[in-house]
Amino acid sequence: MTNQSQKMQQLKTRARLLMVLQQHVGRGFGLTVKDLAVELFGYPNANASQRRVRKLVEELRREGHHICADPKNGYFIAANVQELDDTCRFLYARAMTSLNQVSAMKRVSLPDIAGQLNIRLEEKAP
Repeated sequence: MTNQSQKMQQLKTRARLLMVLQQHVGRGFGLTVKDLAVELFGYPNANASQRRVRKLVEELRREGHHICADPKNGYFIAANVQELDDTCRFLYARAMTSLNQVSAMKRVSLPDIAGQLNIRLEEKAP
């Protein structure tokens, strides 16, 4: 497969994922990553297909799509601001956990790392 056809296939798969997720609006209508892998690739258990779904979700989020997820409900499109904010808080907490690990391994304070990255450390109250 040529590089151009790979890009086209990726765009089609991303569009298909978005179409699937648009049928699952709201926390109570989420799909697991396995379900999405089956929908997109035809097989659920291959780790590669699940990683691919997660990568596609990341790309769509970077485009501004309100794709939410949580361990209990899976992936879904935000039905309201609260669901979007909950996902943003979850992602923020996960990022802070990673930064705390970097801070400990580098023996550099978290505020120093945060300053280098130009981010705030406080989370706004919901």
